[in-house]
Amino acid sequence: MSKNKLIRVTKKIVRLENVHSVGVIGDPGCDGLGTYNMKVYAGALEACGGDDLTLVVGDLVPAGSAYYYRTMVELTESLAGNDVYALRGNHDTGAYADYFGEKSYALLAEHFAVIVLDNATRSFEEESLALLREVLAMDEVKQAILAFHIPVPNHFIQNSVSQEEFGRLQEAYAPHRDKVKYLLCGHVHSRFVDEVDGIPLICTGGGGAMIEDVSRDIRACDVEHHVVHFCEENGVLHYEIRNIPESCYPRERTDAVLRGKLEETVQGELMAHFKYLMFADRAERRGMDYIANLFRALAASEYYHARNFFAVIDQPLPFVEAAEAFVPGEQFEYEYMYRMLADYAKEHDEPLAHQAYATAAFAEQEHASLLEKAGDLERFNEEKIYVCPICGHLMAGDAPERCPVCGGVGRQYEVYEVKEGER
Repeated sequence: MSKNKLIRVTKKIVRLENVHSVGVIGDPGCDGLGTYNMKVYAGALEACGGDDLTLVVGDLVPAGSAYYYRTMVELTESLAGNDVYALRGNHDTGAYADYFGEKSYALLAEHFAVIVLDNATRSFEEESLALLREVLAMDEVKQAILAFHIPVPNHFIQNSVSQEEFGRLQEAYAPHRDKVKYLLCGHVHSRFVDEVDGIPLICTGGGGAMIEDVSRDIRACDVEHHVVHFCEENGVLHYEIRNIPESCYPRERTDAVLRGKLEETVQGELMAHFKYLMFADRAERRGMDYIANLFRALAASEYYHARNFFAVIDQPLPFVEAAEAFVPGEQFEYEYMYRMLADYAKEHDEPLAHQAYATAAFAEQEHASLLEKAGDLERFNEEKIYVCPICGHLMAGDAPERCPVCGGVGRQYEVYEVKEGER
């Protein structure tokens, strides 16, 4: 069996056998190739692995250096379940052709064609439009998907090529417009389906980059990471958009030894994060602002390291179920574990440990209460939450002048507030 690979296209027209379906991934790499984002891309490749091939509609990398391209090629070839073709996005500059070959080309399957058109610079090259005319004029081509990176003008967003550029594209496909079944693009870190010139326009940018608010109609909270599947049945092309589950990509989770080491690594990174924050506080109290700033930056770096390692093994529940899922852990801590350890410390005359566990148990009870309320995601509306920096007690609503656990004064509370524009 041949190894699946990220194809370097060397011909303008590529004929393919036994291809009836195409998985489409949008914008996997333009936010960076960190493990946290690449887990989504891994899940996207997994989701498209059952198709006959995969097409990435641009922005494989954050910038066009050989290092980023090599990283993406190696990752893709390790994870892909089928051959992967690329389309150039606006981030895919520099050495793109060295790794992926032609910028515009056509994939000819038995019952349909995918015509890849480079518009990464917000214009369609005349050579690309000539290829489009040539392929659509072929008698064997009965239906086609036109794929490009930057959207054409539509009803949802302004981030598109100009109307003039779209006019050039329309002029090229006009003699065989009936063959153009779908317009397909990426670029926008979201998704939408529109109709342009009487043709469905599918925009997909949810294959790795963080989902963004792109308009009043298209909010990040309404869109999940996703892929698009095109499938030919009885000679007719259909499409389906499928969300990528947050628990996607299980490979490392199934290796017991590696999973254990990853868990240890997460703990080590988080301990370093905590130690650096503690030292930053000490430096700040002594007026050593530059040192404090360095150690806060170090702490942030260690946190992001921990997040990357944890992302590899994390199996989060669907978001709508996740908030309530934290409640049992908080209940166990304040009802059993912390009280038991507080009693042990007291019996062995270890007063500081006793105090730490006893006060933490009090706070964990409040955590559980707020998490239970947060289980109703749409109705939870606590605008201000206060945390005592002395003992860690958490308070919602009208906070008292002094912390009810340790007596710390209210002016020291850290305030977590939802601003007007963030609601």
